[in-house]
Amino acid sequence: MDQKTDFDQVFHNLKALMKPYETLLALMVDTEENYILETLSRSFRGKALFFGAVQVKKNYVSFYLMPVYVFPDLLEGLSERLRKRMQGKSCFNFKKLDADTLLELAELTRRGFKRYQAEGLL
Repeated sequence: MDQKTDFDQVFHNLKALMKPYETLLALMVDTEENYILETLSRSFRGKALFFGAVQVKKNYVSFYLMPVYVFPDLLEGLSERLRKRMQGKSCFNFKKLDADTLLELAELTRRGFKRYQAEGLL
């Protein structure tokens, strides 16, 4: 497989983590290389709040999850393998993706959504 094919697969797998929330959030962008979700409510200074995104970049695929920025305690107990993928406070970068990391990221996304929900941010 070449890098583009790898990135396409990583993008597809990461997008699948966000897809279950698409009907409960606002789908802002959905292309082959960019996928963005925001909240439906105008809960942040009268504007929708960013939830997450998956974007293909030149050297990796980025997974953005804003709840971990808003509520950093969501990162407690994060595995070292996933922590190594963090770039900044809410972004994870991948060239390849293993099943364990995908499962952990799915759970983190679920907890992030539940936290937004509990705080009335959706």
